[in-house]
Amino acid sequence: MIYQNFDKLIDLVQTKSGKKSTVAVVAAEDSHTLEAVIHATKDGIVVPMLIGNGQEIQKQLTALNESPADYIIIHTETVEDAALKAAELVRDGHANFIMKGLIPTNKLMRTLLSEAAGFRTGNLISHISFVQIPNYHKLIGITDVAINISPDLQQKKGIVENAVNVMKRMGFDTPKVAILTASEEVSAKMPETVDAAELKKLNQEGSLQGCIIEGPMSYDLAISREAGEIKGMGSPVYGDVDLMVVPNIAAGNILLKALRYSAQARTAGFIIGGKVPIVLTSRAAEVDAKYLPLVLAACATIID
Repeated sequence: MIYQNFDKLIDLVQTKSGKKSTVAVVAAEDSHTLEAVIHATKDGIVVPMLIGNGQEIQKQLTALNESPADYIIIHTETVEDAALKAAELVRDGHANFIMKGLIPTNKLMRTLLSEAAGFRTGNLISHISFVQIPNYHKLIGITDVAINISPDLQQKKGIVENAVNVMKRMGFDTPKVAILTASEEVSAKMPETVDAAELKKLNQEGSLQGCIIEGPMSYDLAISREAGEIKGMGSPVYGDVDLMVVPNIAAGNILLKALRYSAQARTAGFIIGGKVPIVLTSRAAEVDAKYLPLVLAACATIID
């Protein structure tokens, strides 16, 4: 399946209304978070469980012209308790993914990754963003732009596995993966090119399955078939990439922000590798920036 844009993805998730995902919102006493959750609820995308300061959550809902009685509200004394409650709901099968509300990211992640939470799976924790570029024909995944700073080969393998697994759950066909570098030539002076060649080899040998990997590959070849033809390259990934794997967090952060601010790309992402996805947006993010990751995480947990 190809998602041409976020609107097409939203439409598809809405058609699965009989399989709504339940989201456990940690420290839900935040107006922007609640606006996004209300939007997704009314769009038939999620069923929310609002965890945190019960009185404040009710107050915020009322201020947004919502009836608190229409929502599941679970009171906790602290934000750490709210995070642990969310992990418990996941563990007991009552929640399909988690969303960050009015809680610092480091505090949420530290609590969820603690032994008490039971949230870890043994897999690497990583991040995937999806990008809608105006002049490209489909949504692209980019990983990892937020969690792993300078991953080694084994970590890159885990990053690819996480991303491919979640994309396939979202309904993507066999993802075409580009291991991004500055050059297509393998050189010991550029260790990321050596890693890229090894990841491609693992894919060809069957140790990294469910996708087609090409690398090392520069950005222009991944995004433009014409560029590949000019350079005399032949690969199904050229100009039709589904997933870009960046060499480190700096490259990923720069690429994502360049696309967003210079190419008017629309972006959204979430954390993967734990028991369920985590929607981890900035507390200062606007409603739309919180709504789209909700849709993505719902898609990853309800699409067959």
